[in-house]
Amino acid sequence: MNNQFDWTLVRSFLAALEHGSLLGAARALHASQPTLGRHITELESQLGVVLFERTGRGLLPTATALRLADSARAMEAGADQLARQVSGADTRVSGTVRITASQPVACVLLPPLLVRMRQALPDVQVELVASNAISNLLRREADIALRMVRPDQASLVAKRIGQVTVGAWAHRDYLRRRGTPRQPMDLLTHEVVGTDRDDTIRRGFARFGFPVGPETFGLRTDDLMAYWAAVRAGLGVGFIADYMARTDNEVQPLLPMIKIPPLPIWLTVHREIRTNPRIRAVYDFLADAVPKAL
Repeated sequence: MNNQFDWTLVRSFLAALEHGSLLGAARALHASQPTLGRHITELESQLGVVLFERTGRGLLPTATALRLADSARAMEAGADQLARQVSGADTRVSGTVRITASQPVACVLLPPLLVRMRQALPDVQVELVASNAISNLLRREADIALRMVRPDQASLVAKRIGQVTVGAWAHRDYLRRRGTPRQPMDLLTHEVVGTDRDDTIRRGFARFGFPVGPETFGLRTDDLMAYWAAVRAGLGVGFIADYMARTDNEVQPLLPMIKIPPLPIWLTVHREIRTNPRIRAVYDFLADAVPKAL
């Protein structure tokens, strides 16, 4: 085995592992499929192992690949940390900051704020990643994260900057067709947009004394943007973050007596990169702007 293998090969290995195909890995790294294929083959040759089974549906990692993944990710984190330390030496507020947030936050809450931030920090570019995976920040795939769950890793600094309130909402077209529910029990005779594997809504019905099964809901989805689109289309009553619902005047609030516990929102960053001027500037902007938008 050759111990002097190229970091570029390891990066290609991790991309193939994450995306499950040469096409997906090539897109992620802005490279060609043949280049990725050569990298994987060369790394296998240098290590003397088979990393992937080539199938018609993509790349299937071998047990050896899965065992090597943690070490490869540690190399990736080290390379990223070195790059950040080097870039942090530049005191100008310029460059790229990568922000990760859940789909609703990334797609609905942040864009208007980024318009203002662009004016305040014109030399800062933003890469926005809509993802619910906390691993994005842990693996240094992002500089700043907005999350509904506080991370417990010692290497991260988390600041609770506000809370997301949630209520029952429905489109005017639906209410014209079916009438307006006045009490929680009225929902039993209404169309309610439900969730699939997430049983939060079903547990909410049970707390009101109305146990229901999945078949109660004409549409079920765990994708929060698809859920919001369904409510906006008039498919039924939905439980939506208030900041989302307020973006469409045709969607009306319902049943204020239903008290849904608000969700905290945490602004999270790596401890050592808070000293980076551009990341600090974006962090401070979001810490001030996000609570005002909720």
